[in-house]
Amino acid sequence: MRPSQGGQPDPGGDPRGTTQPALLAISDALEKNKADILFRNEIDLEAGRRAGLTPSLLDRLALTDRRVMDMAKGLRDVAAFPDPLADVLDGWDRPNGLKIQKVRVPLGVIAMIYEARPNVTVDATGLCIKSGNAVVLRGGKEAVDSNSILVHVVKDALVKAGLPASSVQFVGTTDRSVIRDLVRLDRFIDLVIPRGGEEMVSAIREMATVPVLSHGRGLCSVFVDREADLEMAERIVLNAKIQRPGVCNAMETLLVDRDIAAEFIPRIVRRLAEKNVTVHGDSETQKRGGGAVTPALPADFDTEFLGLELAMKVVGSTDEAIAHINAHGSHHSDAIVTTNEETARKFLAGVDSAAVFHNVSTRFHDGGELGLGTEMGISTQKLHARGSMGMKELTTTKYLIRGFGQVRE
Repeated sequence: MRPSQGGQPDPGGDPRGTTQPALLAISDALEKNKADILFRNEIDLEAGRRAGLTPSLLDRLALTDRRVMDMAKGLRDVAAFPDPLADVLDGWDRPNGLKIQKVRVPLGVIAMIYEARPNVTVDATGLCIKSGNAVVLRGGKEAVDSNSILVHVVKDALVKAGLPASSVQFVGTTDRSVIRDLVRLDRFIDLVIPRGGEEMVSAIREMATVPVLSHGRGLCSVFVDREADLEMAERIVLNAKIQRPGVCNAMETLLVDRDIAAEFIPRIVRRLAEKNVTVHGDSETQKRGGGAVTPALPADFDTEFLGLELAMKVVGSTDEAIAHINAHGSHHSDAIVTTNEETARKFLAGVDSAAVFHNVSTRFHDGGELGLGTEMGISTQKLHARGSMGMKELTTTKYLIRGFGQVRE
C-alpha cells in the first residue's frame, strides 16, 4: 500500500467560495444592527429578572456591546479558516489499481437546542454554514426576543450573500412539546446538540431517536500540587472561579496537596473571601481556613455551583487527586498547577476529561481560545467528538474509490 497523489475530492462544496462571503456578511450585519440586538436582549433580561432567573442564568442570557462584537469576530475567524470539506484525510492505491481517498463531508442537518445563551444562535449558524450543514435552532423561552432578532439579521445577510435562507431554520415557539417532536425527526435531522442544564440534556437523550451529541455539565477541578508555584496557583484558581463563574468551564472543586496546605489554604481562602466566594471545605480545609470555610457536605464535591461557591479538599498525592477527579468530576475540564514535569505528565495522562491543563486556567477550554474561531459546545462524550466542537467536529467521512472497470473475483 502506498500513498496516492490523487486530486482533491469533490464532495459538493466550493472551498471558501460561498461560505466566506456569507459569514463576513453576517458579521458586518451584527455590527450594523448592534443597537437593535441589545434593545431586544434587554427585553429578555427584564423579563428574566421579573421571573427570578438566577444571576448565572442572567449572565449567560446577557448580550453586551463587547459580546456582540465578539460574535462578529468569531464569524470572521471561522470565515478565514480553510474549508474543512476540502480535506483529504487519507489516500492510497491498491495493487489492483483502485485509488482510494477518505474525505470529509457534512453531517447534514443539525438541530441545536439550547438555553439562555443567544450567542449560540450566531456561533452555531457560522460553524454549520462553514462545514456545509443546515441548522435548526431552538433557543429557550428566556431568550426568544434576542434569538428572533439575531435570526432575522442572519437570514437577511445570508440571502444577500447568495445562500438560501432555509439553510438556517428557527423554531420560534416556546412550547416544550416541540422539542419532543424535533428530536424524533430522524428522517430529516442527522444530529441533535443540546446545550443547557443537566436536566434538559438528560431529557432530550431519553426522548431522541436522532443521534445526540451533548454539551455536558462542567464540574471542573484545579489541583494545586506540592511543587506548585503558589503565586501562579493563586492566579489560576481565582481566574478559574471568578472570571465568569456561571459557565461550564469555571472551577467548582479545588484540591490542595497536604504538603502545602498550611501555607496555601489560608492565603487562597482569604483571597476567595475578598471576592465573595463561599468555600465548602473538608475537615483539613476548615482547620487551615478557619471561620471563612463552611463544612462541606459529601454532595458538594458532586455539585456544579455555577456561582460564587466552590468545594475544597486536601489530598495526599497526585494519584489521590486524579482518583477524586475521575470519580466526582464531569470529564469536562481539569487542571494541575505544578513545576514538576513528571507529575504534570502523570496528571495529564491519568485524568479522563475532554481537556486537561497544566499551569493553565480551565477557562481556556473554549473554541475561540483554542483557535477554533468559535464552538458549538463542549462535548464530554467520546463519540464522535470530544471537547470543544468546531467546524471539523460537524463533519463525518466517506470513501471515494476510483477504478477502471475492476470487478471482484
